[in-house]
Amino acid sequence: MKIKISADSTCDLSQELIEQNNISIMPLSVSLGDKSCLDGVTIVPQDIYDYYAATKKLPKSGARSVEEYSEYFDSIFAEGYDAVVHFTISADMSASFNNADLAAKELQNVFVVDSRQLSTGIGLLVLDACDMAADGMSAENIAARANSRTAATRSSFIIDTLEFLYKGGRCSALALLGANLLQIKPCLEVKGGLIGVSSKPIGRYRRCVAKYCENIKNGITNPDKKRCFVTHTQMDEGITEEVVATVKSWGIFDEVLETTAGCTVTTHCGANTIGILYINDGGLPTKRA
Repeated sequence: MKIKISADSTCDLSQELIEQNNISIMPLSVSLGDKSCLDGVTIVPQDIYDYYAATKKLPKSGARSVEEYSEYFDSIFAEGYDAVVHFTISADMSASFNNADLAAKELQNVFVVDSRQLSTGIGLLVLDACDMAADGMSAENIAARANSRTAATRSSFIIDTLEFLYKGGRCSALALLGANLLQIKPCLEVKGGLIGVSSKPIGRYRRCVAKYCENIKNGITNPDKKRCFVTHTQMDEGITEEVVATVKSWGIFDEVLETTAGCTVTTHCGANTIGILYINDGGLPTKRA
């Protein structure tokens, strides 16, 4: 069976990884005022920074419709594939899963996975699915294994400023003022499909990033050693390289992949946002099925 692994653009995989693994991407909708764009196709993160600098407004992201997902899946089958395993951002963050799942119910051999994650937390599950497909597993079993790993996927970021969260209505003016006065650099973590604040380190950003890295290392108890991600928005010089070097120095992961976050993380968190993402279940054995 010829299986296509697919994901919404929120998976934040690099173009190189997408091409290497023959992954199909469904771009989500992003609106800059009255202008409707497609994530990663007609809009990139730099456009968001430019738009915000000019208007002090943030774009709005949106899920694709049921009809658009139907057309998308049909186009994959038209290429000669027998089945599709598609990954979406957490259903608690977007209507993407619901719309994709409704479209899948009208088709055969389309399996939609609610990642319960965002960014390369999704990407980790997508690459694991590519490994399973290459190993000869069935689409149904790939989706089942992916669903079993969502709770073990660890997605977190440390951010430099609450400005974008405030502009997006996700924190109060008082919280923004307090964070600025106290130099709080919040750490955001996905739990149960939702984003919450896991800690609030105080001080200069670089020092807080180092503390974030230390906390991540201490929280790794049973890692899938195959790969992890360091994913970031637009960063001050040297920070990304320092984090990548730090994660590599742990000697835990066989591969440390660096990617730039797409429009979703950029819109919510702004520049100087960086995260370490991995799966903490020891690496499940694969079985040909």
